[in-house]
Amino acid sequence: MLKAEGRGFWKNKYDLLHDGVKVACWDPSMWSTGGSFTLDGRSYRVRANGWGTKYTMTDDQDAVHASAVRVGRKNWTVEADGRVYEFQRTSSWRNDQQLVHNGIPVGTIKRRNSFSSKVEADLPGLPLPVQIFVLGVLISLWNSQAAAAAA
Repeated sequence: MLKAEGRGFWKNKYDLLHDGVKVACWDPSMWSTGGSFTLDGRSYRVRANGWGTKYTMTDDQDAVHASAVRVGRKNWTVEADGRVYEFQRTSSWRNDQQLVHNGIPVGTIKRRNSFSSKVEADLPGLPLPVQIFVLGVLISLWNSQAAAAAA
């Protein structure tokens, strides 16, 4: 299980814990949608297009490791390592997401509530960098939605 817990006064940075052990820190971008993290000495950047519907994860050599499309829709996908992972929002009223395979839920991503900075992801079969990518994409989406609602 991967958990993200907001830290600091504004709780904009997130400690990422895998099975209770801190493995990385999600650092949101100040000027664009996305963020960055370092895992096992390797740096990754996550960036969105102008509409925030497509995200890519690159390493410090600018090699693309994962991409997500249709983010923010009920159904969206992530492609990584030649595989496509399907996700869907569980409800129009909640931020919870499911990883689905052949139409069957096999994993979950849950945010305690709209005001919480704690997120839990159970994404079996996804490599850890891809799990962090998915969590970072959703945190970025939720933060963008909160900023738009506040404006």
